[in-house]
Formats: sequence, structure tokens, C-alpha cells
Amino acid sequence: MILDVFRTVEPVPYRRALERQRALHRRRAAGEIDDTLWLLEHPPVLTTGIRRNQARNILVNPDDVGAEIVETERGGEVTYHGPGQLAGYIFAGMENHGYRVKDFVRKIEGAFIDALGEHYGIEAHHDDAHTGVWVGSDKITAIGIGLRERVTLHGFAFNVNTDLSHFKWIVPCGIGDAGRGVTSLKELCGRQMDMGPTAENTAAALRRALGYDSGDCPLELRYEGG
Repeated sequence: MILDVFRTVEPVPYRRALERQRALHRRRAAGEIDDTLWLLEHPPVLTTGIRRNQARNILVNPDDVGAEIVETERGGEVTYHGPGQLAGYIFAGMENHGYRVKDFVRKIEGAFIDALGEHYGIEAHHDDAHTGVWVGSDKITAIGIGLRERVTLHGFAFNVNTDLSHFKWIVPCGIGDAGRGVTSLKELCGRQMDMGPTAENTAAALRRALGYDSGDCPLELRYEGG
């Protein structure tokens, strides 16, 4: 199977990225493109999923912190995106994955667990109670997948150099347990991480975990729209 991967270097405002997501989803559903993964960063934004009453998990006035709120059709609850966080949006035909979305998400988790161990010596794990990738009791990668016309959209948010103080703006993913938190690759490694190699390691791990054997890997400086 083929998974084409491309990464946009300059941060893309979330609403513009959402327009592109929907366009890529339409093209994948129509069979015009292969399964595709888009890697990028965003300016600060709070996104909500399809569950009701998610406003209760937003703890600040977004205007006061220079963020916006965007409603989406993904699964999960309130999530923060911002600079230093690697977002990944995947458009995969579920016919390639046995139409098992839960297994698909579990494999994405496994990809991060493998990559964190292989490249950074970090022991990460699944959590049966909560979707995502965890290091101890702290989440390092949030995952929220949507499905429409048998093609996935949305994806993951991997904290690489993320400003973790911004997570105080929300109850991350609706998990209010005082024993739970968030972490980042920078926090765990004690240094600023190079996003380029981190993105390449992530893409390679996802290809392996999801059963892809090839695909393109172009890089674009900025998203111009369209």
C-alpha cells in the first residue's frame, strides 16, 4: 500500500487547514489520490469534537490568550494545537484497513510508542481508559479520527516543542483527573527538538505500523491555499 506524506513548514491557521483537509478528503474519497498524511503546525487554537457540552472544558476566554475556538467533526473532546506541536491529518481509505477504525487508532498509538522508544529512548504506552499515547500518567500525543465516506480525516497532535503552559487553557481531551497531565518531547529529552527529523521519524513509524510500504515525501515551505 502507498501512503503519501507531505509536510508544511510554516504554521497554517487551523481554519485554512480545515478547508484543505476537507478538499484532500474529497479527493481521496473520489479515488483521485492515494492514502495521504499531512504534517504541519498551527498558531494557537482550541478545537472541539462532536461530543456535546465541550465548552465546559475551556477554562479561558480565547481572546485573552490570542487563540480561537474551532468546531470540528472529529472524535474526542477539546484539544489544543499550537507552535512546536506536530499535527498530522490522515486521509486513508478504510478498505485498506478492514474497516476497523478502533484498530486503526490503536496502530497509530503503536507507531508513536515504537518511534519514541527507538529514536529517543522514551518508554510510552497505550491507556485502556483514554485514547492517545502516554508517558507515565502524561499524554504526549492526542488522537482524534473522523470517518466519512469510508475515508478518515483529522488525526493526531504530537507535543514536540509545545508550550505546555497553554494546556492550562483547557481540560485536555476532557480528562479532569488530577493525576493526569501532558508532556512533550522537549520536556522529556531536556532540549529543543529539530522538527524536521522528528516529522520524518513519525512518518516512517506510521507507515510501518499501518502496513504501508511506500509513498512520496515532499516538503512545502508554506500553504498558499487552494
